[in-house]
Amino acid sequence: MHPAFSVIFLTTLIGVGQGLFLALVTGQVYSLANLLQPQDSVRFYAVGSALSLAFLVAGLVASIFHLGRPERAWRAASQWRTSWLSREVIVLPVFMFLVFLYGVIHWLGWTQPLFRIKGVIPVDATLLTGVLGALAAFALFGCTAMIYASIQFIEEWHSPFTLVNFTLFGIASGFMLAAAFSAWSGVDLVGFFGAWAVVFTLAAGVSRLLSLRRNARLVHKSTLETAIGIRHNRIEQKSQGFMGGSFNTREFFHGASHTTVALVRLFFLVMVFVVPLLLLAASYWLASPGLPVAAFAAQYLGLVAERWYFFAEAKHPQNLYYQSMA
Repeated sequence: MHPAFSVIFLTTLIGVGQGLFLALVTGQVYSLANLLQPQDSVRFYAVGSALSLAFLVAGLVASIFHLGRPERAWRAASQWRTSWLSREVIVLPVFMFLVFLYGVIHWLGWTQPLFRIKGVIPVDATLLTGVLGALAAFALFGCTAMIYASIQFIEEWHSPFTLVNFTLFGIASGFMLAAAFSAWSGVDLVGFFGAWAVVFTLAAGVSRLLSLRRNARLVHKSTLETAIGIRHNRIEQKSQGFMGGSFNTREFFHGASHTTVALVRLFFLVMVFVVPLLLLAASYWLASPGLPVAAFAAQYLGLVAERWYFFAEAKHPQNLYYQSMA
């Protein structure tokens, strides 16, 4: 498949936004349970929500460049009964509204407890909004991943690993950004968010390696022999039937060499799973506020490469025909 950078940035940017919001809510829950020191509502939670919303808006803007007729984008929500894309189009603004509301409530200081769980854990409007936002975040992960996982004839995508990977990558990058945000804002939560970022990054690494192993061993149901109904040990295509390119040759094949694809795979494995963890480990030893920021930047760059590889790795059955121009 042809990796469209508009979709690459859409999925990675909103994934970071979702993960950061989940990190903020996690930090709040820990502080309400007296497992962490309470943080300032405006300085940490409100600003953090604004940062999460900025990533979500940036992803939404990136998606516009993938539309042939942006003025008709609203129609994408009309097929919500059957289309995961339509469901994503609906869930994304709902989630963005909840992130905005979460930040506004913290900004206004409406943190008085409405009631207490077992007389100990105070529940206020921010926590209720945060829980709803967390549910929406996971729903959005599901909708985004299922756009690809539900396509049965692209066998590299049609796997539970697609859903798991999209979710874990988003959460890992979000917690990594939360650690960077804590370091930048001087909040003493770098260790907390950094530890969770390591856990989710390692989990994502295991899941992605398993998916790479699965895809490398795939035996595709469709072959050139089954496509044309001829049983022969050696069939070689000589021409597509025309000399020029077409929509099919542009959109369903990446055109990169095997060496390029292999180098991109190596690059994202190093940048997503190795470099950020080394930078976080160094930040603990050196107490440097800049290293967690560098860890997030490196991981996000790796995620862009990973998402490029995700599309390039997928083999559309139509390429059995569109193999060579002449």
